[in-house]
Amino acid sequence: MKTSLFPSKRRAAGALLILAAASLSACGNKAKDAKPGQALASVNGEEITVLQLNEELQRAGVGPAQQDAASKQLLQALIDRQLLQSEAAKEKLDRDPKVMQAVERAKSLIIAQAYMQKRLGTPARPTPAEIEDYYSKHPEFFSRRKQFNMNELIIASADLTPELKAAADNAKSLEELAVWLDAHKVKFGRTQVSRTTADLAPELSAKLMGMSKGQLFVVKEGERSMLISIAEIKDAPVTIEVASQQIEQYLMNKKTKDAAAAELARLRATAKIEYINKSMAVDPQAAPLPAAAPAPAPALSETAPATPADANAKAAIDRGVAGLK
Repeated sequence: MKTSLFPSKRRAAGALLILAAASLSACGNKAKDAKPGQALASVNGEEITVLQLNEELQRAGVGPAQQDAASKQLLQALIDRQLLQSEAAKEKLDRDPKVMQAVERAKSLIIAQAYMQKRLGTPARPTPAEIEDYYSKHPEFFSRRKQFNMNELIIASADLTPELKAAADNAKSLEELAVWLDAHKVKFGRTQVSRTTADLAPELSAKLMGMSKGQLFVVKEGERSMLISIAEIKDAPVTIEVASQQIEQYLMNKKTKDAAAAELARLRATAKIEYINKSMAVDPQAAPLPAAAPAPAPALSETAPATPADANAKAAIDRGVAGLK
């Protein structure tokens, strides 16, 4: 199961996508030795070049050992894309207002990202002292990290009737509740999830820490609901040696986020912004919207990757616990 060293609320900031420039030197395959504009294929007179293929290879993050096979596959994908684009042009879809609007949006986003990348550059790597400082100031993520092992019964939200809620309130265990569901012909599935204090918002972790083993609670998530019981709460510390790489990446991302926020604040302060529709103006007293920020660092993987069902369960728990007994 994949866990993260940082709470979910830190992921609320929108991602700052960094524009990657195509680099021929990054592609160690036969295409590298060809001239950038050299054609690899022609589709009804439209050429597909080495430069286009190299861009696809870079975006796909293909390793050197797989580049020969990947180049052929990606070239076929480029051919298919060109075929579809040509057919769309015949039907004048490129002039469709919605398509034109989407193209303009993509263009403005790419240009804005290119500016931000040029302006911010690459942040300085955190020093060992900065990494150690973050580690020591967040023991709940590291040295005193706790792991919650939970069992779940998953039902349709439509079946979460007052009668079922009453049964959950009176049940002494999740198994007893499962027997009740069977007796009342309520369909359910079973799953197990594990979360740590590094995965969850602090307030949610505090609620779970205050619950006793076997205590039931309910999480409603759209069309499905989870009846959850805490099976175990145990220590799951992480040493600084294990955590240092992700802390470093997190601090670099934070520096980029803070620099992006500062740049946007500078541009807003020097710009003349007028709201034609006054109702759309932001209330100065309202909480500021999150600035564009880098994507969170890859999670520290200590066990097998989470399954889709496990990921959905995590999303539900992250949104908060309802119906705590």
